Amino acid sequence: MKLAGLKSIENAHDESVWAVTWVPATDARPALLLTGSLDETVKLWRPDELVLEGTNTGHCLGVVSVAAHPSGVIAASASLDSFVRVFDVDTNATIATLEAPPSEVWQMRFDPKGTILAVAGGGSASVKLWDTATWQLLATLAVPRPEGSRPSDRSGSGKFVLSVAWSPDGRRLACGSMDGTISIFDVARAKFLHHLEGHFMPVRSLVYSPIDERVLFSASDDAHVHMYDAEGKTLVGAMSGHASWVLSLDVSPDGAALATGSSDRTVRLWDLNMRAAVQTMSNHTDQVWGVAFRPPGGTGVRAGRLVSVSDDKSISLYDYSGR
Repeated sequence: MKLAGLKSIENAHDESVWAVTWVPATDARPALLLTGSLDETVKLWRPDELVLEGTNTGHCLGVVSVAAHPSGVIAASASLDSFVRVFDVDTNATIATLEAPPSEVWQMRFDPKGTILAVAGGGSASVKLWDTATWQLLATLAVPRPEGSRPSDRSGSGKFVLSVAWSPDGRRLACGSMDGTISIFDVARAKFLHHLEGHFMPVRSLVYSPIDERVLFSASDDAHVHMYDAEGKTLVGAMSGHASWVLSLDVSPDGAALATGSSDRTVRLWDLNMRAAVQTMSNHTDQVWGVAFRPPGGTGVRAGRLVSVSDDKSISLYDYSGR
């Protein structure tokens, strides 16, 4: 398996690019790329040439997360201004505006069916679930303290929720916190199940395996990538190689590889069979905040693609070939 650099766009935004996701193909158009930046804008790109399709304004502070609905029709952007903007991808019409108190909107993900938007609630120590039909709040999943932590140890700030991930069947939601714990919820019952432990620094990115819904991957500021059996509560493997914080990760659609982005300015490709890094890409000159594999689907699409975004204001596109 390997990555091959296809194209990079310097100064894709005026400031750091903090977020990236693929918008799935629709009947009317191929997949698109969506990026969010400290410059307060969200941009849409045609991925093959990285040609700018459109720029969405509307936030008054930096954009920390972008998420695309599985239908490819709508997407959402979350900003430090405490608003989540839900919009029509092709027309940029605003569909809903979700408001939260300050510092309570971080990473977002639509569930696999597209019926719920999960928003990591930052300082609220919770995850909010929004109904995508009505845009009403369905539930607030509160993250409990791990056993053994004393309420007096000021770990209120430790339960700052940064990241979320859905299992492929949509039955489980994982969220990562500033203190390094990962919480697993039963979504249908809105019930906390258990913590996954092993990280001791912020968990900024989580993703479930597309081929085994028990397997969860996590990226942490401790420079490690962990692989958990999220149901059995066990750490299955730990992978190291980055020289600094691991800020983002994604798993390839075939479930065979992981890509990670780090504050060491590199993107790494990991072979999950070997549980080892097999390639390091050094396109970026500053920390890499987002990596994302193109989802399967779309007419005539066979080649794998990976995208990365960075504090250096650039976007890089890679060809991914599996085994």
